[in-house]
Amino acid sequence: MLLKQFKLHKVILHLLIIIIGIVMMYPVLWMLASSLKPENLIFSDPGIWPKEFTLENFKKGWNITKDASFGLFFKNSFLISAISVIANLVTCSMAAYAFARLKFPLKKLWFACMLLTIMLPAHVTLVPRYAIFHSLGWIDTILPLTVPKLLATDAFFVFLMIQFFRGIPKELDESATIDGCGIFQIYWRILLPLSMPVLITTAIFTFIWTWDDFFSQILYLNTIKNFTVPLGLRLFLDSQGDSSWGAVFAMSVLALLPITIIFFIFQKYIVEGIATSGLKG
Repeated sequence: MLLKQFKLHKVILHLLIIIIGIVMMYPVLWMLASSLKPENLIFSDPGIWPKEFTLENFKKGWNITKDASFGLFFKNSFLISAISVIANLVTCSMAAYAFARLKFPLKKLWFACMLLTIMLPAHVTLVPRYAIFHSLGWIDTILPLTVPKLLATDAFFVFLMIQFFRGIPKELDESATIDGCGIFQIYWRILLPLSMPVLITTAIFTFIWTWDDFFSQILYLNTIKNFTVPLGLRLFLDSQGDSSWGAVFAMSVLALLPITIIFFIFQKYIVEGIATSGLKG
């Protein structure tokens, strides 16, 4: 009797999870369906399964302007995201290694300052950062979006890696030192190979957050040739209300593909990287 009740409870729980999942996925499914509908049926036919199929929205959306296609926006987004990922992996791991393993003056003070930056809203430093980048002549370039990553400014990833590094036995460092390894060799040959889960987690989240970032990109990028995917989607929305919704949905579907593919391929590393970082702190 208890076994039957337990099985019934699990069935009900799974059904509830499936229903919640369908409700959460409905907007995405509706967007996908709308991208395959003719423009006049998008809002008149609100169903998920289109009565008519067309690929015209993708063709129209890809060739958005005479001067630039959506392929240019994808290229710019991939470039900025790739630079950000590489920069975060290198600089954040080095900063985390210093805090987790090395001894230097005022270490606790600098660590506290780093943690404070996590709690500091980005809007607080918005005007000073813009003024600095403007004085350097970096506005309307990718430099404001990539150069800060070279300075380990994403304190969240530094903290995540610190927690992971602290879980790796220090005896490995001592053994490597006896074998003649220096500080950098310990970092490169010992810690990094053992830290693949947290490195992959950092890479995935950096890519997703950079790819989806709209506010920073609209702040620093002005000309169409430098636009990214989020800014390219904005071009479809006319201020007078005459918007190409079919093209918007079609390009939105394409914009979701990279991060969706990356997430499903590496999702187990995301869970492992975050879980081990939390448990080993």
